[in-house]
Amino acid sequence: MASKSGSGGLREPPNEQAVLNMYEGKRSELSQIYSNITDLEMQVSEHSLVINAIQPLDQSRKCFRMIGGVLVERTIKEVLPAVQRNKDGLEEVVRKLYETLEKKKKDLTE
Repeated sequence: MASKSGSGGLREPPNEQAVLNMYEGKRSELSQIYSNITDLEMQVSEHSLVINAIQPLDQSRKCFRMIGGVLVERTIKEVLPAVQRNKDGLEEVVRKLYETLEKKKKDLTE
């Protein structure tokens, strides 16, 4: 009979376990967001390097760009705006990820 009264006490550990699992899940989400931000910030940095390298060059000069796994020959005049747009888009995604990260941090502390 003592084991049956002990079963009432077993309800707490699953709740604690559920809370712990939820906490670990949220920490995992935060870790994934940090990883995505780091990856995208590296891509933004690479785009900046390319922009700084080709910007001072003659706009009619040949330039090669990888599009969908295919190397395409263009001019700097054609490539520079596209690389700048890509960089701006990546920066926007990073900004949104930082906002999401802050929301997730608040959820985690609650």
